[in-house]
Amino acid sequence: MKEAIFIIALGIVLWIVAFVFAIVMNGDSNLLWICVIGAALGAVGLRYTIKRGRKGEL
Repeated sequence: MKEAIFIIALGIVLWIVAFVFAIVMNGDSNLLWICVIGAALGAVGLRYTIKRGRKGEL
């Protein structure tokens, strides 16, 4: 389970880095929203993975 949590957290960090990079490069608003939604879905996935891990399903 720790590996899955690490991978999901890494994905969230990469989406945030992409968001900052898009802001610096004056990215399109669609690109900014894609980064925000990617990080948000990663957070949902992280919460779900932790919850299932506590139940012993993973």
